[in-house]
Amino acid sequence: MNDFIRNDTGRDTWSVFRIMSEIVEGFETLRTLHPAVSIFGSSALGEDSKYYKLSVDIAKRLSDAGFSIMTGGGPSIMEAANRGAFEGRSKSVGLNIDIPVEQKPNPYQDISLHFRYFFARKLMFIKYASAFVIMPGGFGTLDELFESLTLIQTKKIFNLPVVLVGSEFWGGLIDWIVSGPIKFGTLSKKDLAYFSLTDDPEEVVRIIKEGYEKVRYSRAI
Repeated sequence: MNDFIRNDTGRDTWSVFRIMSEIVEGFETLRTLHPAVSIFGSSALGEDSKYYKLSVDIAKRLSDAGFSIMTGGGPSIMEAANRGAFEGRSKSVGLNIDIPVEQKPNPYQDISLHFRYFFARKLMFIKYASAFVIMPGGFGTLDELFESLTLIQTKKIFNLPVVLVGSEFWGGLIDWIVSGPIKFGTLSKKDLAYFSLTDDPEEVVRIIKEGYEKVRYSRAI
């Protein structure tokens, strides 16, 4: 798991082949998966959480609207999103990760891939997504959020919809972005346009459908 932390250049060299195999398998498995939405969120919230129920609802609506759903494949919000997709019309995809605290894949996956390396897994989340939904979560969710925003800001990917769900949860972070990075000039106010915030499942679907059509049109011209 910690191949790139250990000072073992011999193992690092051989790790390249495993990395390549994970990327090739991901490309071959997901290359026809379009359009798709990556849904990120916590692994620690139970089924009684309002965000679990909200994730099921959002994923089902998106699935019925023709979007496959990709998650990290684990419990909690990931399970909820896969569950909603599984009940819908489109594919439910789990990109599972090997971590020291074993992650058991949830049972709501039409397609299930397994990764050892986070960066290979994140590549799949980004490469095959037409939008990103960010539910409440921890460090991993924050990493995925800011990775997506960085790639959009630097124009490494199209200006895909990024939707934060849960104003009670995300409101403080947005306040800090305004009072910290924007106030000190490391971000500008226009950077706030790279994401949306809502609590309404219908609004999530509307934002994603409109954003997807806009990007598809820009690709065509």
